[in-house]
This record gives sequence, structure tokens and C-alpha cells, in this order.
Amino acid sequence: MSGNAVTLALTGDVMLGRGVDQILPYPGDPVLREPFMQDAGDYAALAEAANGPVPRPADFAWPWGEALRTLDELAPDARVCNLETSVTRNGDFAPCKDVHYRMSPANAPALGVARPDVTVLANNHVLDFGVRGLVETLDTLAEAGLRTAGAGRDATEARTPAVVPLGRPGAESGGRLLVVSLGSPSSGIPRHWAATGRRPGVRLVRESSLADAEEVGRRVAELKRPGDLAVASVHWGSNWGYDVPPEQVRFAHALIDGGLDLVHGHSSHHPRPVELYRGRLVLYGCGDFIDDYEGIGGYGAYRDDLRLLYAVTLDADTGLASDVRLIPFQARRIRLVPASPADTEWLRATLDRVSAPFGARVESDPPGALTVRARTISRRNGAQPRQT
Repeated sequence: MSGNAVTLALTGDVMLGRGVDQILPYPGDPVLREPFMQDAGDYAALAEAANGPVPRPADFAWPWGEALRTLDELAPDARVCNLETSVTRNGDFAPCKDVHYRMSPANAPALGVARPDVTVLANNHVLDFGVRGLVETLDTLAEAGLRTAGAGRDATEARTPAVVPLGRPGAESGGRLLVVSLGSPSSGIPRHWAATGRRPGVRLVRESSLADAEEVGRRVAELKRPGDLAVASVHWGSNWGYDVPPEQVRFAHALIDGGLDLVHGHSSHHPRPVELYRGRLVLYGCGDFIDDYEGIGGYGAYRDDLRLLYAVTLDADTGLASDVRLIPFQARRIRLVPASPADTEWLRATLDRVSAPFGARVESDPPGALTVRARTISRRNGAQPRQT
């Protein structure tokens, strides 16, 4: 934290289960119940067939690759990621799912090595192995000293924001980062996964409901103090495509209007549009960051092998985004390596095109990074400027 500036490092989905879990030091049960794959190790084999051998066992830092060095160089005030897997030995497959993600609790250091300040859990895989699997996930992460948000043993716990102190070590005072984690059925979360007064689960919202967005804003307003920043981390939408449904735009804007400073969206397998709404950042889909999807065909046009780390600097007094950098990586051999200049340019051009309707432009920011700025909207032909 420098002066009134706070820098956050944000990622999309971190999926350390299934094939990733199998290459780590303490792999869990590899059995799957998928239509086309019955052994999690086969996903690691697909990655090897596509890009070369993967060490077995790989150390806990392996999946993060060069991203760990980048995070250290950024030295952000807080790191936030979406952990899209259960962390459990439980073998009770959720009957309503075709795909289940599970990592061994003994491999939890593969998350801890990145030192996340907040791990959000309101997603469509945290209950893949039932309530027992969720409770073991919560216990494992708590034992590892990792803050979580978005899932809990009851609705109160699932709705409670994670709170990260932002003051310098030894300082008597300083602002805080409040992170609320929300999940929408549009991402594939079964409605019965919603936490209740008596049942563990996730914090479920309906993106079509402005009342849900307003309730989030009211709760944040009760907790927010001068100098605090608030982030809504939302798991929503389909896996593929750049279109953002109108209800997601309305929901994101309602969150900002209600006092949130940034909307951190995820669920899509590739990055989606970015927006600067009233000077505050909305990420409609951060894309995957770590997973075992190498070698799986069918959606190559979206280049889901390319991954982004979002470094966002906010003014602690206003919540306005003063600097937004996107740092590209590529997944190879279940490990993140820097993206090539050609791939970085492909990401820039693609995100610039799909973000233009949202009043944002994406530019090159050497060396090897991108930056987001407000786009000037022409008034010719009666066009109205977008509020930014």
C-alpha cells in the first residue's frame, strides 16, 4: 500500500484438482465418473501428449510456474483467487453433476504457495463431493491459514465477507479489503447448493435480481469504514463466448452503485470483456488461470491456453481504478509460462474489440503486458458517451 493507492492481484479460476492433483506430491483417488474419462491421471496424460512431459511428482509451485515470480515482483497489497475445486478425500460424487473436481487435502500447499489473501468459494465445483466434501474443504483451508468467502457451514458464514488488513506492518491504522463471494445458477451451481440456516453451502444470488445486488450493497455498507475497499467476486455465466447478458451488466452496475469498488467476475474458460463503470472496474470474466485442460479440443478459437493475471490499483479514498494491467501467461505442461508477443497481441486485439461496447480499450503496455483505459465515445451520428 503506497499512500492512498492499493494494488490487488486477481485471478480467475484456480483448479488444482483432477489431473493437476495427480501430478502433485500427494495425489488423491483418481477415479472419475465422467462420460469420456474415468481416471484423473488421463488429463495429465493429455497435457503431456500436447506439450511434453510433466514431472511426477511435481513440486507444489509447479502449476503456478512463472506467475509466482510475477506476483512477488508486483508485491500487491492483496491477492484474490477463485478456487474451483473441492479439497477432500470424500468419495461421495454429487449426483447432479457430470464433471467433479477434487484435490487431496495433503496437496493444499499447492494453493498456499501463491499466498492468497482471499480464496473465494462460491462456485459450481466446491460441493462436487457433497456437504462432507465442503466441510473438509473449509477445514483444510482454515488449517492452512487461508481466508475464505462465499461458502460456509450455514448461510451466515457463507455471507460473511473476508476482511484483509491493508495497513503497513506496524502501522496503528489502515484500510481494509472486504471481499464478498457470490455464485449464480448461470455458472452451473445447483440451486440446492445454497447455504441455509441449517445447511452448509454457497452464497447463491440471482443475477436477474437487483434486490440481491442491493442486499449485498447494504451488508457491505454496514461494514465499510473510511479507507476500506470492497470487492464482489462473482461466479457467473457460461464457459464460452464473449457476449455478456444484459442482466449481468445490470447486476454489476447495481453492485457498484451500491458501494462495491470492483466486480471480479469468473467462470468462463477464457477472458471476457472489461468495463470501467463510473471509473470502477468490472471484469465480466477473468478466464481460467490453472487447470488440466491442455490437449482437450473443441474451442480452440477462444485460446483458452492463454491466461491473465489482473493487477489493479485502486484509490483507497474513492475506489476509482487508477491503473489496470493484464499480464498474459500460457499453460504448457500444466504450468504457467509467459505468453509470447504474438499471443499477447492476440489477447490485446480480442479484448479491445469485445470491451469496446463497455467503454474500455485495451492497449499494449511493454514489456509483455496490457493496460485498460477508458475509451472516448464519438458523439457523431447522435451517439451518446458511455458513463465511465
